[in-house]
Amino acid sequence: MGSIYLIRHGQASFGADDYDVLSPMGFRQAEIVGAHLAQLDVRLDRCLSGDLLRQRDTAQTAMAQMNAAGYTTPTLEIDSAFNELDADGIIRALLPAILPEEPEALHVLRNAAQHRAEFQRLFALIIDRWLSGNYDTPGLQSWLGFAEQVHSGLHRVLDSAGSKDNIAIFTSGGTITALLHLMTQMPVRQAFELNWQIVNTSLNQLRFRGREVALASFNSHAHLQLMKDPTLITYR
Repeated sequence: MGSIYLIRHGQASFGADDYDVLSPMGFRQAEIVGAHLAQLDVRLDRCLSGDLLRQRDTAQTAMAQMNAAGYTTPTLEIDSAFNELDADGIIRALLPAILPEEPEALHVLRNAAQHRAEFQRLFALIIDRWLSGNYDTPGLQSWLGFAEQVHSGLHRVLDSAGSKDNIAIFTSGGTITALLHLMTQMPVRQAFELNWQIVNTSLNQLRFRGREVALASFNSHAHLQLMKDPTLITYR
């Protein structure tokens, strides 16, 4: 059987003008996961990411660590199917409807870094509405459309994979959650409850034979825990 390692990107710049930039911590996490893959003697046949900067930089930083450990790594392939859901677009589209019940929501969302817990509560509420399909908006990708995008990307990888390939896909939490839902048929809202627990640069291993895929591990972040530095465990 072959293996696919779904790896969440390192910590991004939460609360900054441009979220899609790895923080210094994010680069450090990427270095650690790359060194960890080398320690596990994982020899990659393919490496992919979405086209988001935080995904590509995590992949390139991790592979540089593998190269430094003496491992040859493949050229990074870009497939936008593994991009994150459009969180900003979802918030812009669905925020107005919740303002009568949540009058402070706009202030909280504009100052997310100072209101992390309240941001998470509001974001989860907005995502729950998006998942329901009852608030689909012209021009905004629906949950079903996002799930199909991710599923199609996985099928492209599987259809071109060797039977014993080791493949790394550097992606994002929402994308991993969509794949978890599709593979396990877990209710989507339950899957998104797990989404909030996905650690930056965590490893999620899939085992595959043809198009048959099984989840082998979820949200493994032992590479960070072994560093004995709790600040390395981040979620955004």
